Amino acid sequence: MDTIFTRGPSINSRLALTLALSVMLIVIDHKFDGFNSTRVYLNSLVSPIQYLANLPSVMLSESAQRLTSHQQLRSENERLTNKLLMMSERLQRFDIIEAENSQLRKLLDAPVKPEMRKTVAELMAVDNNPFSQQILINRGAIDGVFPLQSVLDDRGIVGQVMEVGTTNSRVLLISDVTHAIPVRSVRNNIRFIASGSGSLDELILEHVPHSVDVQEGDLLLSSGLGQVFPEGYPVARVNKVVRDESLPFATVTAQPLARLDRLKYLLLIWPQAPVADDQPKEDQPTEAELIEGNKP
Repeated sequence: MDTIFTRGPSINSRLALTLALSVMLIVIDHKFDGFNSTRVYLNSLVSPIQYLANLPSVMLSESAQRLTSHQQLRSENERLTNKLLMMSERLQRFDIIEAENSQLRKLLDAPVKPEMRKTVAELMAVDNNPFSQQILINRGAIDGVFPLQSVLDDRGIVGQVMEVGTTNSRVLLISDVTHAIPVRSVRNNIRFIASGSGSLDELILEHVPHSVDVQEGDLLLSSGLGQVFPEGYPVARVNKVVRDESLPFATVTAQPLARLDRLKYLLLIWPQAPVADDQPKEDQPTEAELIEGNKP
């Protein structure tokens, strides 16, 4: 019986024939370059298939790169946000330091006579007694502080030392009801007694006759009487004058120049050392300079 499929050459014969044809084609291509055009066409034909085969790899690579870029952006954004917060905190501290530095510069430029010894003190606490205007500073006996010593800020007289401890002292403010300071008007040299009213922004001029020449805006300086406060330091500015003839005295109030409600750094001054008659005295600030330096 005849078979449906006739049997062809054996596998070995086919392999040998294929190898022979391959070697012949390689030799012909190497020697005569006869398949250059054919190779170009074949490459063009296979190129789309290569792109399609490479497409998954490209997509995976781009996805991984985008994911990495997104993570990097999130990390960078988080880092910059944290850095911004840290820089903001530092900026706030720098603003505070700048304000304190400015206050210290003003304090050291206060109208203290050059030959006077002076020391900067810092506020430690404020007395919470509503009937007492006292503060605590961080200078005491080891710093040479003594009772009744004058205390100033960068604008004017704040008060005087009442109690001295080893490392701190208690200061009575000029606004305390038990405090009084002799002052004089820059405009006409009339002398007054400025007493505390119990309010940080008001002093009362005691027993001022109706006929006394006192006006709103007059600058009051320490007169030096009583040998407690040195002469010539700003104290207050008159802000109210009421002459009621039904009362024995005029009602005159003044606003302290020192910022008693926002004290931070203070200046302690020691009595002026005596200057010999044969030694030239250094120039002192004039009243006009004091007026200009203490205008609100």
